[in-house]
Amino acid sequence: MASLKEVRSRIVSVNSTQQITKAMKMVAAAKLRRAQDGITQLRPYAQKLGEMLSTVSAAAESAVDSPLKTVRAVNKVLIIVVTSDRGLCGAFNTNIIKATLQLIEQKYAFQARNGNVEIFAIGKKGAEAFSRRGFVVHTGYTDIFTRLSFVSVKQAAEEIMKDFSDGRYDAVDLVYNEFKNVATQIIHADQYLPIPTDYKVGKTKKLEVNYIFEPSEVEILAELIPKSLKIKLYRSVLESNASEQGARMTAMEKATENAQELLKELRLIYNRTRQAAITKEILEIVGGAEALKN
Repeated sequence: MASLKEVRSRIVSVNSTQQITKAMKMVAAAKLRRAQDGITQLRPYAQKLGEMLSTVSAAAESAVDSPLKTVRAVNKVLIIVVTSDRGLCGAFNTNIIKATLQLIEQKYAFQARNGNVEIFAIGKKGAEAFSRRGFVVHTGYTDIFTRLSFVSVKQAAEEIMKDFSDGRYDAVDLVYNEFKNVATQIIHADQYLPIPTDYKVGKTKKLEVNYIFEPSEVEILAELIPKSLKIKLYRSVLESNASEQGARMTAMEKATENAQELLKELRLIYNRTRQAAITKEILEIVGGAEALKN
């Protein structure tokens, strides 16, 4: 049985840990509110931009020849992996890493065996995980969550689009967590480039409307296509940020509850140990008294 000093030390340690997890939960809750506001405001804009692109492309009389639509034989692959910069958020990062490895195994196994799969890491945890596994990892935007803004994500999207247009990569996929609620995140593994040749969403039919394009339909679509890709990447980063805070809030809440249960057990052990020590002392006193009496 542990001594009273050891049990007291463990109680103090667990109590300190519980205070830290409580504070981290409160911080995550505050950050989650801001992250939710950001993604709630962006979702309607991103959806409307997609509808606009679908409508304009459906009404256009001629197809737009964009290098971002070019379909090539897939030799070189880039996978954008959106994780967090810090841990203590449950299985948030682990699930993304597993989903990415599964994507590589199922879709790009041949390219991976030839060393032609590279990782574009947004978030330090993903960069560290795939570096350990021997992948070529681009780490220029791993600290993007430090000052999260559209400008920084836009730069990352422009760099990716340029590399694809120059033929450095033949396919680009995007893996991230979509925020549903505090306890639930949905993993998405979407094709980012080349963009689909058909912009129509679902069963949207070509509208019977005579549009007047100013400037030309080619110029409008040439502007909308890159903008939609930038917004898509920005949305995935915001979704991941909100998901991270929700996962961290849930993880810290569970940690706080576990610490409380552990404190109950330790206090019970402490009381039993203390009672045993007192009983032992009483027995020693009684035994000594009996010895003197005899």
